[in-house]
Amino acid sequence: MARQIRERKISAVELVDAHLRKIETLNPKLNAFVHVDPEKVRRDAHDAEARVMTLKTLGPLHGVPISIKSSLDVSGMRCESGTLLRAGYVASQDAPLVARLRNAGAIVLGVTNTPELLMAWETDNRLYGRTNSPWDLDRTPGGSSGGEAAAIAAGISAGGVGSDGGGSIRVPAHFSGICGLKPTPGRIPAAGHFPASSGPFALIGVVGPMARTISDLKVLFEVMQGPDEGDTSAAPVPLRWPGEREVRELRVGYFEDDGRTPVTREIRVAVRNAAEALRAAGFQVDPFLPAGLEEARLLWKKFFVSAGGMLIRPMFYGREHDLSPILTQFLDWASAEEPLTSETLLDAWIGRDILRARFLVQMRNYPILLCPTAAIPAFRHGERSWTIEGKTVHYLDAWSYTEWFNLLGNPAAVVPVSHSAEGLPIGVQIVGRPWEEEQVLAVAAVLEKECGARRVPAIS
Repeated sequence: MARQIRERKISAVELVDAHLRKIETLNPKLNAFVHVDPEKVRRDAHDAEARVMTLKTLGPLHGVPISIKSSLDVSGMRCESGTLLRAGYVASQDAPLVARLRNAGAIVLGVTNTPELLMAWETDNRLYGRTNSPWDLDRTPGGSSGGEAAAIAAGISAGGVGSDGGGSIRVPAHFSGICGLKPTPGRIPAAGHFPASSGPFALIGVVGPMARTISDLKVLFEVMQGPDEGDTSAAPVPLRWPGEREVRELRVGYFEDDGRTPVTREIRVAVRNAAEALRAAGFQVDPFLPAGLEEARLLWKKFFVSAGGMLIRPMFYGREHDLSPILTQFLDWASAEEPLTSETLLDAWIGRDILRARFLVQMRNYPILLCPTAAIPAFRHGERSWTIEGKTVHYLDAWSYTEWFNLLGNPAAVVPVSHSAEGLPIGVQIVGRPWEEEQVLAVAAVLEKECGARRVPAIS
């Protein structure tokens, strides 16, 4: 889109109008966008077109219409994070990464739906209701970046920004047939996000790009990455794309399941086929199941579920009636966990650092890991358990394949590679070492070329 605008094959105004018309048609079915300001969007498009006509310097995303998850500050738009506690809240300024996208020429169409306070893998709340998958309206596009995934998959947004504390970019990407990147904490600034990435959540929570292709994901990542003083995890890591030979020398370890949580046969086959595709492309690919994954899952629960419950519950003192069913369910799960004390939180924090060091030693042999994104494809609204290979898989366990890497701080991307018998997308997860997002995206690009699935949902 940006290239065609630069070459004057299409105008930014035409492109924005096409997206706004499509939003008007499809959003009532999907409920992906929760705030769109057509007049401002069109003004921004006319300004973008004027820059093209005057031959001023154009950014890499000039005129491209994007969307932002409604947990990030976008000036003049709602940043409610799906909760009645913030109903009507409008951001007064852009989050740093939103400012970077605008400076690169992107036009923000609007903000997208989330579950309440982002604490679910299904997008529904009492403010705006549920978001539906463009592949099957009876199913969820995932959460918590579900509105973002649905908008991008349906073609009513060219790409955008999600956030991820336990799979909230990667699971929606897998469910919706798009690409997503969970970066290393601090590689892309999370300042301007609500809830804030601070304390234990600074270790596991990130913001990152979502798009229909890996090449689009790479452009978004290039624009968004870089340190910001508002992010406590930030580090001055230079952008460095590896050469083709360097990429092919990366050894890949893969596993079809972790031996604890089974995955559907179709997901198992998808991982196996992805491994074969990389091997055929010249990579050394070996079966490899890292040690410590179960310990990582249990520690992640302490940070996300136990600590999350402790932080969220006080927000609703005196306003318990405003809780959504999804967040009520999460708080019930948090209450069932052993309460955290200063001592047990410190023990968990130290345990996480020790485990992370051990995990990175294992990745010396396999700097790239290939594995499932989740145990299942997109589920029907309200489902909370599934039978796989004769075993009941419960809600939180189904996403352990993403949760590990939030706890450990690894960057990870999702690439759609196939579809289930019901026509639902299946993505696989490519994991790298901290601060090596470029290697992850380079391998993802090869996989997408070799066996990527590019089917379009019927609703679009």
